[in-house]
Amino acid sequence: LARNGLPALALLLAAGLLHTQASPSTRSFQLDYEHNCFRKDGAPFRYISGSIHYARVPRPAWRDRLLKMYMSGLSTVQVYIPWNYHETQPGVYDFTGNRDVEAFLDLTAELGLLVILRPGPYICAEWEMGGLPAWLLWKPDIVLRTSDPAYLAAVDSWLHILLPKIKPRLYQQGGNIISVQVENEYGSYYACDYGYLRHLLGSFRALLGSEVLLFTTDSTGAEELRCGTLQGLYATVDFGPGSNVTEAFGAQRRVEPMGPLINSEYYTGWLDYWGEAHASTSAAQVARGLEDMLQLGASINMQVSPFLQLTSLPWPGADYKDQYKPVTTSYDYDAPLLEAGDPTEKLFAIRTVIGKFQPLPVGPLPPATPKYAYGRVALWKVSAYPEGCAAPAWHCSAGQHPSLSLQYADLLDVLDVLCPSGPIQSQFPLTFEALKQAYGFMVYHTQLPWDVPDPATLSAPPHSISDRGYVMLQKEYQGTLERDGQTTLHVIGRAGDTLDILLENMGRISFGANTSDFKGLLGNLSLNSRPLSNWLIYPLAIDTAVQQGWPQAALPKSSSGGRVGPAFYTGTFETPGIAWDTFVKFPGWSKGLLWINGFNLGRYWTRRGPQQTLFVPGSVLHVGRPNNITVLELEEAPPTPLLLFLDQPLYNRTLGCSTTATE
Repeated sequence: LARNGLPALALLLAAGLLHTQASPSTRSFQLDYEHNCFRKDGAPFRYISGSIHYARVPRPAWRDRLLKMYMSGLSTVQVYIPWNYHETQPGVYDFTGNRDVEAFLDLTAELGLLVILRPGPYICAEWEMGGLPAWLLWKPDIVLRTSDPAYLAAVDSWLHILLPKIKPRLYQQGGNIISVQVENEYGSYYACDYGYLRHLLGSFRALLGSEVLLFTTDSTGAEELRCGTLQGLYATVDFGPGSNVTEAFGAQRRVEPMGPLINSEYYTGWLDYWGEAHASTSAAQVARGLEDMLQLGASINMQVSPFLQLTSLPWPGADYKDQYKPVTTSYDYDAPLLEAGDPTEKLFAIRTVIGKFQPLPVGPLPPATPKYAYGRVALWKVSAYPEGCAAPAWHCSAGQHPSLSLQYADLLDVLDVLCPSGPIQSQFPLTFEALKQAYGFMVYHTQLPWDVPDPATLSAPPHSISDRGYVMLQKEYQGTLERDGQTTLHVIGRAGDTLDILLENMGRISFGANTSDFKGLLGNLSLNSRPLSNWLIYPLAIDTAVQQGWPQAALPKSSSGGRVGPAFYTGTFETPGIAWDTFVKFPGWSKGLLWINGFNLGRYWTRRGPQQTLFVPGSVLHVGRPNNITVLELEEAPPTPLLLFLDQPLYNRTLGCSTTATE
């Protein structure tokens, strides 16, 4: 997660002039082993860079964020390309809209920024499966990030699509990409497969040419550097402000005795996990570490501008550190530039340090984007089938049926909308991957095979819930089964009673585990140790339904009862002639997802924290017509369902702490 910056305003201007005046043949970016630096067009060079994730920033905000980075003294940016963001199905590619990486790279060049590119194929980035597509797991025995022929075939196919888009943008070709990373922190992965790294090196060279600088990034441990480096790839390291700079660069020197010192990921913040405190790193500590590295002549890429995921799928990934640890929706981990684009004290401290080593761009830093507190918005539970209307409620006009009485739509009442192709029958549960469902939710439906007059134990085998299962008996919510948590519930019922488990994918592991992260029910549920069978499995396309306008025509009615269990709520609000950025708070809600105007803004998990608000960029809001809100609450809605739109975020409330004061 890093960004890079150019050393001096003069050099930045020169880069722009070179772009127009020098032929590509005179442009060069090389390693100087004798003087331990880079050479850019023959002159000594070092970069001060910062990371920006175009996939996590709404396209209308790209220019604002990049300009703020440039004006902070950074003249290079580091850019990840998530493979699964672009190849959504095998051989199906998307480079449109927010996914138009070429437009993003062209914008960096227009603003006079250089680029360090990190195209993976694995990127980590706290991104679902580290950027690897979930469809790789359709082949259940595939061995990821190795020389497995099935994996390499998919990688090669992708690189043959991606890298030809990159080659004309390389610095030597007249573009602004000065270096390209191969893989990412591979030394932290168990496989230690040099054949795989050699294969990638060959592919990158074949598709990008012999001149481009290719490099690796690893942490400073001896084992990590042994397995993550390869002759022909320049080895760089990553570490944060708490590290001893001399020792950390000493680790790089053991594998690269000569050449520039490089910290490819200088951590200006740290990531947040659901249920743990919000991470913070002091501005003074970050500035001090930066100055220490710059005094050694090092090139640095900072994790300067993390932003939340702003995509129409739940992209955040998870770590595995003795247990499954999903990361929060927001990617604002005490960042120098906040997810809404606001400069912080930390950013100004970084800018001051950079100013000691090179001239800063002339002029003020662009200001924070305007925010608006739109206030309280009441929601109501979505209706399913109104009386006297054969079609679902969202197909019925209130004008044609003014006296309709509504049946409220718990999620189980609208499976025909969310799974239009119908369920799959199976004797035993099947995984998401077996049914080619990448993300989101699936419902597993069966019936109790015998009477259960006394409480019986519904249990899942170890490690078989991936990742949360919301259990309903006769459509009544019973509780939740959780990965690395509660895996049993006690139930009573009669033979033939319906049993439904809504399974949620909380994000495939992006770092820390050595196995493929399959989702869904990975083993069979049992009742008092007797296996359940005869399942109907519904892969849900909730995102598609909401994007297509469901359930905008649901009719309002007070929902005094039935607040427990997975259900949809909807509402509308209007902006007062402006569409400014805002933050949504969920007073009294438990856990779920939010869409506004069909745009998936991610998960909230008020009960667990620390994140209590979701960022809503103004670019997704309408002016002059209502904004449609859809909430899928998974556990329990408040007695009075409403959302609170604020002009500032709330990130640091954990494990059900009272938030009454802020309301």
